[in-house]
Amino acid sequence: MKKLISIVIPCYNEQDNVVAIATAVEDELTRCLDADRYDFEIIFIDNDSRDNTRSLLRELCSRRPRVRAILNAKNFGQFNSPYYAMCQARGDAVILMCCDFQDPVELLPEIIRKWEDGAKIVSCIKTRSRENPLMRALRTIYYKAIRRMSSVDQIEHFTGFGLYDRDFVDVLRRLDDPTPFLRGIVAELGFKRVDLPYTQAKRRAGHTSNNFFSLFDAAMLSFTSYTKVGLHVLTLLGLLMAAGSMLIALVMLVLKLVFWDRYEAGVAPLLVGLFFLHAMELLFIGFVGEYVMAINTRVMNRPLVIEAERLNWPDPNTPPKTSPAEGNNP
Repeated sequence: MKKLISIVIPCYNEQDNVVAIATAVEDELTRCLDADRYDFEIIFIDNDSRDNTRSLLRELCSRRPRVRAILNAKNFGQFNSPYYAMCQARGDAVILMCCDFQDPVELLPEIIRKWEDGAKIVSCIKTRSRENPLMRALRTIYYKAIRRMSSVDQIEHFTGFGLYDRDFVDVLRRLDDPTPFLRGIVAELGFKRVDLPYTQAKRRAGHTSNNFFSLFDAAMLSFTSYTKVGLHVLTLLGLLMAAGSMLIALVMLVLKLVFWDRYEAGVAPLLVGLFFLHAMELLFIGFVGEYVMAINTRVMNRPLVIEAERLNWPDPNTPPKTSPAEGNNP
């Protein structure tokens, strides 16, 4: 029986790339895979694109039997959408890659070879990148910080690009997590993993949808999902500041009692102290709020994704589902 390889490609406003990436992946897999042993499918999941991406996907699906698409009802974020598509894939192995050619298509044969050698997960690690050097440096600092603070051994410079065996994907379907952080889950669950280094290319065409707020959201999701250090640090800082404030107050009281006729501190120290303490309070409240918001999202248990349409899908009446989205798709 042939093994099925599912290639999952999330997209958002990628009209300049969807046709090219579908062609490149199809050509590479046709060339490198033994047709007697393997079959493959390409699954696009569109996160409510505002350009011509959906029209191009409809045309692709009408002309190419191996290309399928899920069109989301709205934009469900950079984490939920690819995770959901992976859980809908039927392959013996699922390969997740981006649509903009930053993940090299020519690496697919090596990824599949490592899976056949026994790896349950092949995580592609970008050891070098042609992105902005400043962004590269900031990402490195972030990865090292989250790795040191997390109880789980996080994977540095792993964006999700890689292969996932069906056994691992079956676990993802059962996790019932409405805010999944795939990179953390890979590090946490302990499946046999092989790292594959690569050089990340520049985006082929179009513009990235990432900005400061989306990157900050990603960072906060990883912190609130896999670290307690932030809360511990804030608690210790609060205790130290409270002790320091009491000590300063005691010193000022003693000075006032001993040198009552000569000691005149004025209001400046008081104002500086108040501004500093209130700033720290806002920091503490904001950080704790991130954790509370993460808890609130998980308690509500909303669907990962709600679909607007499926294109070229085999047996659309009985698709696999992830638990949070069960019963929400047409």
